[in-house]
Amino acid sequence: MTTTSVQSDVLVIGGGLAGLVTALECLQAGQRVTLVDRDTRDRLGGLALWAFGGMALVDTPLQRRMKLKDSPEIALRDWIRFGELGEHDVLPLQWARYYVQHSRAEVYDWLIAHGLKFMPAVNWVERGMQGDGNTLPRYHVVWGTSRQLTLRMIELMLAADKGGRLTLLSGHRVTTLESAGGVVSGAVAVNEANGSEVRLSAPAVVLAMGGINGSHSEARANWVAGRPMPATMLNGAHPFADGKLHHLVAGLGGNITHAGEMWNYAAGFPHPFPHFEGHGLSTIPAKSALWLNHRGERIGPQPLVTGFDTHVLCQRVAAQEKPYTWHLLNWRIAAKEFAISGSEHNQRIRDMQFPMFLKETLLGNHRLVQQMAAESKHFLVDDSLAGLAAKMNALAGTADVKPEVLQATADAFDANFSRGDSVVNDDQIRRIEQARHWGPDKLRTCKPAPLQKPGAGPFIAIQMQLITRKSLGGLQTDLQSRVLNGVGQVMPGLYCVGEAAGFGGGGANGKRSLEGTFLPGCILTARAAARSIVSGR
Repeated sequence: MTTTSVQSDVLVIGGGLAGLVTALECLQAGQRVTLVDRDTRDRLGGLALWAFGGMALVDTPLQRRMKLKDSPEIALRDWIRFGELGEHDVLPLQWARYYVQHSRAEVYDWLIAHGLKFMPAVNWVERGMQGDGNTLPRYHVVWGTSRQLTLRMIELMLAADKGGRLTLLSGHRVTTLESAGGVVSGAVAVNEANGSEVRLSAPAVVLAMGGINGSHSEARANWVAGRPMPATMLNGAHPFADGKLHHLVAGLGGNITHAGEMWNYAAGFPHPFPHFEGHGLSTIPAKSALWLNHRGERIGPQPLVTGFDTHVLCQRVAAQEKPYTWHLLNWRIAAKEFAISGSEHNQRIRDMQFPMFLKETLLGNHRLVQQMAAESKHFLVDDSLAGLAAKMNALAGTADVKPEVLQATADAFDANFSRGDSVVNDDQIRRIEQARHWGPDKLRTCKPAPLQKPGAGPFIAIQMQLITRKSLGGLQTDLQSRVLNGVGQVMPGLYCVGEAAGFGGGGANGKRSLEGTFLPGCILTARAAARSIVSGR
């Protein structure tokens, strides 16, 4: 086996968004950079290449145009309350404060300056079950999705490579971190195509390898005791985000914190054309769909409704008797509300086709519903509830869904509308009406109506599972993105950015995200690391 050597000023391990931004900023400051990534060159960018591109940003010009009076003070109160951060979360609190104070200048303004744009509406997500989440809309969507963002960062990084100062190694897996006298000085990587080794030396090593829950064994090992855990889950994270480098750092004295805190999603189904084993698609569940258990009964007594508290949704889904649930809806609802997170199934936004996006928003995205009905065996369509029940049982391989039970479930919901608007007493309908007060939500949410409304069919049932997504915990870092050991001391030469650092401090979000804090968290931690490296601090 041959071994070659590469010397640079900065070694970045991981080619996701955080790694790309770190490399870009260091190159622009004149540093020699080696970027090593485990995936193939065409998949450089990691999960960010496939993500939707939503960002929680504070007090932006777009918010002001929509007459939203936001501030870092309001955002921090929301963040701490919703994430349940306590006084002991010293570094996460520092990063939370840094985020709300700097997301406007260091993310929004910075991206605009680099030629990126945002869609012209701010969305309102994670409102909290009792109004304890985002007290106002903050969710900005990158025009072109996160794919455009990622490709632009790659373009800028390559353009900043003046005089061959960038060494880009794709298809290489880091197996060892090298250190001498307590100072990290590089790494050893293996070319997964031919098994050859390369020794990567640099006085600054930046870890940008993502989180841990691309490995379900790692996710299960860190699951918070007492929280329900389903027997099976799908994978919506990157399979290379397996926690192995976290443990290598821990072996050198690094401190992993909040490893059990994860931002999973409650409504995923298997990708019809999976990129890896267990690959799932995460839906943006229709607010108007009825969320049912494996028998076709509505989950309650408080119905499940998306957009208010993903953390609670995941726990309630995980606590069900079987590791899947059903979403019951009709074509009218699906065309207006059903969506899949990520760039792959948001063609109009990804390809920046605004007229077609506007048309599908106003008239319904029948194209996506038809596509899923054709491609996914977990997306069932039938003209009758009895026929739908038969298909649900065939898919599950059971006789759990009795046609009369499914019919009774739909009838009980529809009875709300037979009594008149003045006596509607259903929490799902109340939450839908509340959501529709905000213009962008009204465009994407149906006016409440009977499920069996004439002309609204056919009926649709989607089998959903919990899907892993992002790690909220990670290696503990200070505000310069320097890795700290178990007693809070800086580990010389070692930095950590993005999801690998729990988006700052080893867990800046606490137990919950205000949603959309991940891409900005990657950018903020990466830029902080680059500034520290360049300044020699």
